[in-house]
Amino acid sequence: MTDAALKRFERPSALAFLGYILGVSIIFWCLAGAGFSLEKVASAPPRFADFASRAFPPNLEPDVLVRLGWKMVETLQIAVAGAVIGVILSVPVALVAARGLIAAPWANQIVRTTLGFIRAVPDIAWALVFVVAVGLGPFAGMLAIVIDTIGFCGRFFADDMEATERGPAESLTATGARKIDVVACATIPAALPAFISTSLYALEKAMRSSTILGLVGAGGIGIELKVGFDLFDYPTAMTVILMIAVVVIGIEQLSGWTRTKIIGEQR
Repeated sequence: MTDAALKRFERPSALAFLGYILGVSIIFWCLAGAGFSLEKVASAPPRFADFASRAFPPNLEPDVLVRLGWKMVETLQIAVAGAVIGVILSVPVALVAARGLIAAPWANQIVRTTLGFIRAVPDIAWALVFVVAVGLGPFAGMLAIVIDTIGFCGRFFADDMEATERGPAESLTATGARKIDVVACATIPAALPAFISTSLYALEKAMRSSTILGLVGAGGIGIELKVGFDLFDYPTAMTVILMIAVVVIGIEQLSGWTRTKIIGEQR
């Protein structure tokens, strides 16, 4: 065996061995807390087969497809509107969050902490908050997507601006340009490809999120999925699942193609 291979199989120190034991113990503790059961694992395939036998073929009746189709359109509207507004609002938020641009360090820290809090709260929890605030319907779902997108894009936009090449910005600063002018003329143009890529990821994320917001009354096709399972109408529920899969995969493919084109043009 080579020296590198021998090093990989060296006897661990006592401290490292205790670390391994602790790591394995935490894993088993988490499995126990999650209710892991080999008996349930073994009984799951027959139950899934029973569900599949009752869910197939999907419900393809014209009136059902029309109803679900309009709900899917509403889901797309929630996702696109929420993502676009969230991306636009993320730019000024990111300008304050980015270190060394226009804001003081204390302001950077406050905004970054706020963005961390937004990301820590699941989008469906934000939907519940806005259902209480503005009532049931797609508007609550759109607001939840807006907040979730700001938390996602605000942080990444700030990091993208911090990672840009400092040369052009320093040259403008040397000429006496104001901070806001430097950001507008040098920093943002340099970070724009990364902004677009992050925005497309945000749209994918919004699309996936908007499909389940209906579970809490925030509009979209999620309510149809819930009703299908509540009424044991598995063929209709399967139709909803397949529609969601097709639309989400289509959005992801379009987003990936757009990112590839952008990266190719930049090169």
